[in-house]
Amino acid sequence: MPLESAPRVNVLIVLGLYGSGPEHWQSQWEKTSSEFSRVHQQDWDTPICEEWLRSLDNTIRQWNDHVVLVGHSLGSVTIAHWAARFGRKIVGALLVAPSDTEAATFPQGTTGFAPIPKVAFPFPSIVIGSTDDPYITVERVEELSAAWRSRLIMLGEFGHISTADGFGPWPEGLQYVADLKAGAISAHAAGR
Repeated sequence: MPLESAPRVNVLIVLGLYGSGPEHWQSQWEKTSSEFSRVHQQDWDTPICEEWLRSLDNTIRQWNDHVVLVGHSLGSVTIAHWAARFGRKIVGALLVAPSDTEAATFPQGTTGFAPIPKVAFPFPSIVIGSTDDPYITVERVEELSAAWRSRLIMLGEFGHISTADGFGPWPEGLQYVADLKAGAISAHAAGR
């Protein structure tokens, strides 16, 4: 009897505050393949957590949870809120430069994103941090990634890991997505 093939895994781009411009690595990834798609939000400038969670969950459900989420900044925090609220297992999540919505340095104009949930994710995850991110301290990113039970990778002095910090297509980031997908394929082959 032939093995059943693993379901297609789509990559959902979860943008942060103000969205991402065309040069941002998230936008560039979206142009590379039909497996990448963006989670659309009604208001990028004055977001309400509840609305962002609803949009994210509706998009995930369209793909029957066969997704890798890729968040940046407030998008990463949105993923943490989604995991705490819904607790469903997905393929995995890559959380890049999560912003500390509880810090005084976080831009005003958002509603409901603080406090950040400190609940272990029910799916594999990787957190990518920078040692000089203006929106979160090293200690805080370590604390959050430990609470989420995420693998933490600190890149060094790369700011907020955005276009302004020299990140264009960021092929290394794509490799982290591939690693999460490969883990799901291995689990499927093992019957888990």
